[in-house]
Amino acid sequence: MGLGSFIHNQFIDILQWNEDEDGVLAYRFPQANCEIQYGASLTVRESQMAVFLNEGQFADVFGPGRYTLTTRTLPVLTALKNWDKLFESPFKSDVYFMSTRLQLGRKWGTPQPITLRDADFGMIRMRAFGVYAYQIVDPAVFFSQISGTRDVYTRDDLELQLRNHVVSTMTQVLASSDVPFLDMASNQSLMAERIGAALRSQFAQYGLVLDTFTLENISLPDELQKALDNKISMQMIGDLGAFGQYQAAQSMVLAAQNDSGLAGLGVGLGAGVAAGQVMASAMNSALAPTTPPNRTAELADGANHAGAAISSPQMSAAQLQLQQLKSLLAQDLITVADYDAAKAAVLKKWIAGDEV
Repeated sequence: MGLGSFIHNQFIDILQWNEDEDGVLAYRFPQANCEIQYGASLTVRESQMAVFLNEGQFADVFGPGRYTLTTRTLPVLTALKNWDKLFESPFKSDVYFMSTRLQLGRKWGTPQPITLRDADFGMIRMRAFGVYAYQIVDPAVFFSQISGTRDVYTRDDLELQLRNHVVSTMTQVLASSDVPFLDMASNQSLMAERIGAALRSQFAQYGLVLDTFTLENISLPDELQKALDNKISMQMIGDLGAFGQYQAAQSMVLAAQNDSGLAGLGVGLGAGVAAGQVMASAMNSALAPTTPPNRTAELADGANHAGAAISSPQMSAAQLQLQQLKSLLAQDLITVADYDAAKAAVLKKWIAGDEV
């Protein structure tokens, strides 16, 4: 290599940055000890900006385009160097390229449930997540506040800081909104607009602009969600007394159709009593006998005259079941179809002489 070639290699003629790696926000042009040749070419592509620093001080900022570096295109640097209009010698300056394209699909979420006061449920713990997009709009501020003199500053380096801002701001907005949790969940777009508006000023202090902010989901932790589901179920049931009577009626119909007969009915009633005092009261009311006791003897006498070998206890059990079914039908606690099916099952066992 000749002396002329060696000297030529100490000067930089072309400055440009090809974004070969995704996620790089700031890139320091590698100069080592080389100097920038007067009249060198600077290429700044769309979605980029270039920043010149002289001894750590901002000199010039270039947007997209192609530039020939002279005293005319470097007015601030020329003033800092006290160059006159005849300046044509090489110079040293730090050059940083910034990516100004949109950083899309950046995810955020609450690492732990946040605690809020709710108008409907009192204190609740809530989770939320979504996505946002941003871009660099002020390279000078971004350099001084965020990237600094690092050779490469990436999107991942900034992510934790931005996510913390998002979660903190979201918590403040939701806590001060006085909007119940159920209304938040049904108006996620409105809540996202409020949170995004509050975040824009925080992004601006870093030389960024928040382009979009989306709240994809608001939810409760599993244990609170189960409690909410139970409350909704109770509200849907409404009158617990009527619900208890309905459950008792269904148990009785099934017991009458079961081969275990009255024993099956007893199991159904026992389960109802175990369910609570309300259910027990409802079933006692529904199963109250309405026929005088001497009616049992009359029916037994009639059956004996007809030659049927049915004992008095058997007659009493069948009569009791039929009376109970009739009472439930009269109170509209079972349908006519349920009554007919249960009645047929009781009579079938009665006529066959089986235990009811």
